Amino acid sequence: MRHLRLVTTAVVLSVAAIGSTTVNAAEQQLNPKAITIKLPDQIPWKRNAAGTNEVAVLVGDPAKPGLYVEMFKWLPGNMSRPHWHPNDRYITVLKGPWWVGTGDKFDPDSTVALPTGSYVNHAGKEVHYDGAKDTETWLLIVGEGPETATPASTPPPAH
Repeated sequence: MRHLRLVTTAVVLSVAAIGSTTVNAAEQQLNPKAITIKLPDQIPWKRNAAGTNEVAVLVGDPAKPGLYVEMFKWLPGNMSRPHWHPNDRYITVLKGPWWVGTGDKFDPDSTVALPTGSYVNHAGKEVHYDGAKDTETWLLIVGEGPETATPASTPPPAH
């Protein structure tokens, strides 16, 4: 039994070493003018002031007009309150479930769980809320800035 544990440990360590060597070798062989790589430990996550989520902006500036791409991490037990955005947002669930609801009444029990791999379009000027219940949730969000979230108590403009 001890021999089996030693062999298993050696195999796992070898695979880990080869994996990191492969990434480093790939980075060295690629033209940095042609491709940009950010490994997981290089992604700049920033926690919000309330401590409910973290965001990593990958492309653009969500505060300014234009395309932006961000990863969004809901921490367990946190949900937004009903709100709306001025523009459509295109969202892929990277790690789920992600809990979503619609309407101006906040009711976490009525939210729907979307599993990893799901795709969602948050239509601009439509009220919704979302977040994480028991586990961390990761989203990839693509949108058109400026990114704002207006509480549902302020009705969206007609469209």
